[in-house]
Amino acid sequence: MNEAQASVLQLWGAGCFGAFIGWYLYYINRHRKSEVQIGDLVTVIGVIGGGAVLALFPAKSDLFGAYGIGLAVGFFGYFVVLIVLVGFSQNFGMDWFLDGRRKRPTGEFYIPGDVASSPNIPMARENVVINP
Repeated sequence: MNEAQASVLQLWGAGCFGAFIGWYLYYINRHRKSEVQIGDLVTVIGVIGGGAVLALFPAKSDLFGAYGIGLAVGFFGYFVVLIVLVGFSQNFGMDWFLDGRRKRPTGEFYIPGDVASSPNIPMARENVVINP
């Protein structure tokens, strides 16, 4: 087999590996507890296109292309799964994506303190109760 050609199994493996890394990158960024820093960007770039990845999947090869597609599918797939789960939930609405808003068992919406104080929430506040 020519080194430039990859088998279907290799392409699927590279794509699945990319999907796993993409899913995990979204998960880590979604559940962060601190401010976003420039070091985070460097880490993400290192994971996505670093030396280990380029050693596994040479640049400009079909394997690297499959990895890139898998990376996008995993990263954006995580977000699509969240949208679907929130859409079906009776306790969460689309506002959950903005500020963590959810329903209490009593039926009123609130933003938990640990979510409200997160630096990633645009209008962070402490345990705000919002009546429907």
